[in-house]
Amino acid sequence: MKFSVIYEAQTTDASRHGDRKVYEELVDQVILAEQCGFDTVWCVEHTALSYYAHMSAPETFLAYIAGRTTRIGIGHGVVCLPPAMNHPIKVAERIATLDILSKGRVHFGVGKGGSQQEAGAFGYKLEELQPMIDESMYLIPRFFVEDVVEHNGKYLQIPPRPVHPKPYQDPHPPMYMACTREESLATAGDRGLGALVLGFGGPPDIEKKNKIYREHWKNRDPAKQVGFNPINHLAALCPAVVLEDKARARKFGDRGMRFFVESLAHWYTGEPLPQPETWGDDPLGEAREMKTKFASESITLSPRRQSETMLEGGEQAIGDPRHCIEYCERLIAAGADEILFMWNLGTVPQWAQLETIQNIGRYVIPYFRARGI
Repeated sequence: MKFSVIYEAQTTDASRHGDRKVYEELVDQVILAEQCGFDTVWCVEHTALSYYAHMSAPETFLAYIAGRTTRIGIGHGVVCLPPAMNHPIKVAERIATLDILSKGRVHFGVGKGGSQQEAGAFGYKLEELQPMIDESMYLIPRFFVEDVVEHNGKYLQIPPRPVHPKPYQDPHPPMYMACTREESLATAGDRGLGALVLGFGGPPDIEKKNKIYREHWKNRDPAKQVGFNPINHLAALCPAVVLEDKARARKFGDRGMRFFVESLAHWYTGEPLPQPETWGDDPLGEAREMKTKFASESITLSPRRQSETMLEGGEQAIGDPRHCIEYCERLIAAGADEILFMWNLGTVPQWAQLETIQNIGRYVIPYFRARGI
């Protein structure tokens, strides 16, 4: 079982100062997370989503982190593959270089991004991207293992070229796919990829998606394999604020959850930006009373269900260490091989995030390690 962290670089301050502050805080957190026994640091990739996600250059952040750490895994969760955003040759070069410099610590996830706001920045329509993503997804691993690659596809034409360097891991780092909808779980299984379940449905949702993923992985056609290193692995997203005082954890966690939901809604469906300075003592209750809703079911996060689950306030590891352990037990029983803790939730202060890392490292991870999990 792996216990990891995933970052959006979410911030309540989209200014130059706010950007500096959030990145400095994340660096301090990752260094502490390594000391506390966490397995991997994962970073998303988003463009032009102010407040919700300022992690727009994860390859740079992760390279810096690799140089500041010695053990923790370095995870792209995920690299967005629209060619104008990340050309497959450059992706292969960056991943291999990072794998060498980190001495084989890289985990390589792929996806397309989730909003027209992002796709449009590079001249694409979101609904037209998937065939391009598929073409790049199958092409990149060839650069990892073949001396010279030539490709004449529908969206990419590459003359015979050698691509260097080759990765530290042989044949290449394990590959994953961002998965939120059931069809994406099936695709990941069919292609022999790890599944990064980046939604908030809680243990019941993980159990359902796990069954789909494992069945498709078990019955996959080798001809559909992406890359040369199949991995049977499901990771589950888990919002977390873990403090000794459960009520205090809920106070900060509920505000963070509401900020996450409303900043996401702003960019994905045109809702107003969150205004945490106007919230009272029950931010989730207020949001429920407002009947916050998303306008679209068509994006990868199934946002209406995400909003309902997050605003319910019960299906996360937000509370004291015992609550976190119990919630992790439910995720593990549902089929998760890795838990992706997310504590960088907008309004959650740095001290609470650092205390969350310490409490998970002091209580939660040892609890499971002592039981051979």
